[in-house]
Amino acid sequence: EHLTNMDFAFFASDAEFTLKTWKQARDGGSEIIDLSYALETEKDVQLRAPWLERELGKSQLSLRTHPVVIAHPAATVLGLLLVRAARMGAVRSANATVFEPASELGKRGMDELHEQTVNLLSFQQLPMTIFGTQVAFNMIDRYGEGSVLSLATSEQRIARHYKKIVGDAAPVPSLMLLQTPTFHGHGFSLYIEMAEGTTVEKMREALAGEHVTLATETEAPNNVSAAGQEQVLLSVRRDPLKENGFWIWATSDNLRVTSTSAVECAEIMAASRPRGPVQ
Repeated sequence: EHLTNMDFAFFASDAEFTLKTWKQARDGGSEIIDLSYALETEKDVQLRAPWLERELGKSQLSLRTHPVVIAHPAATVLGLLLVRAARMGAVRSANATVFEPASELGKRGMDELHEQTVNLLSFQQLPMTIFGTQVAFNMIDRYGEGSVLSLATSEQRIARHYKKIVGDAAPVPSLMLLQTPTFHGHGFSLYIEMAEGTTVEKMREALAGEHVTLATETEAPNNVSAAGQEQVLLSVRRDPLKENGFWIWATSDNLRVTSTSAVECAEIMAASRPRGPVQ
């Protein structure tokens, strides 16, 4: 009964719950906004990233709305940075290492990281239901055999969402996803090699703008500073061996990026909903 006569239903739940209940919300009159990625393969579902839509000038306002899946926050951030870099000139190559926080697995992921940390410091056995291996004070490129989740699946989702929301506006980066012992916030180590030379200052100017804040001389981008912000924190330096190569270190609050995108989608979709009686 809670799903009846609602304008919007935001599914920030486990994928299994979304799959069981989203049609009830739709049939009750709700617009569906999925943050669990459960509806990716459903018919007539749109993948949305409002930050990229504005950056590329692609408006998706229509007279008929569809259920929406919010793009992975890492895909959104990578897309925003590479689209802006590509506006400077041709990008010869791009490589990205994305550092995944426990909060991408929800409360269960954060709880297990917390318990592992506490148990390690008290010399007790580690819980491994979610990750299947030690994550506290550790970094891994895959989960253990006991985990029902897959880091490779998340990596593939980021690449898939990036291609969909960016299109041909920027090249697809080579990608590696690593699980880190942090609770909140993505980290991005992004290498971009331009076809023609440019300066660090021009690269910084190209990347800065809406949703992106450049680091100051006194504080480098980090997960703690990014927490609670809608901004991507960013620093740029030239590669010491390649004149046209640039290293970008960026951090962002993954939960904030996702929730902000979901609310922006709702605001756009609200304009398409009928209001008042039809005459």
